[in-house]
Amino acid sequence: MPLLKGGRIADDPWRHLDDAESLPDGAPATVSLNRWSVERAALSERNGRLGLRLPNDAAPSALAGDIARFELIALSFPRFTDGRAYSQARLLRGRLGFRGELRATGNVLRDQLMFMRRCGFDAFEVGDRALAENWPAALGEFDIFYQPAEDGEPSIARRRACAS
Repeated sequence: MPLLKGGRIADDPWRHLDDAESLPDGAPATVSLNRWSVERAALSERNGRLGLRLPNDAAPSALAGDIARFELIALSFPRFTDGRAYSQARLLRGRLGFRGELRATGNVLRDQLMFMRRCGFDAFEVGDRALAENWPAALGEFDIFYQPAEDGEPSIARRRACAS
């Protein structure tokens, strides 16, 4: 599946492992929250970059003590009407201080990319249609915002205060 990162289609070095798959030595890999819970000690000592796939019904606060161990956290959008990953992203970035790659997976839609980025996502697994529909342009369609968010863009109120 193509990866949109940094405003363009990028190569994805990460391998998403099933719970039964062995870990590739030294290669970047993501594991499920369940596997992390069961194999935490062994995975912590692994030689290689580690990522986590957090299901959208899991509380990010459960990762508070382990957040620095992950270079990537993938959050799932299983269907259009399920936006729990937006809240997870805000919690991971704002409250828990996660600074690694935050990736949206699943039912990622073009018209939601900007909102996902505002919540803290910086990478998006998109369908093949993204290549033909110029999805990267969706990230730049707006450049002034009323609300503060996790993307670091100043709100219009902050811009006005700094201008005076």
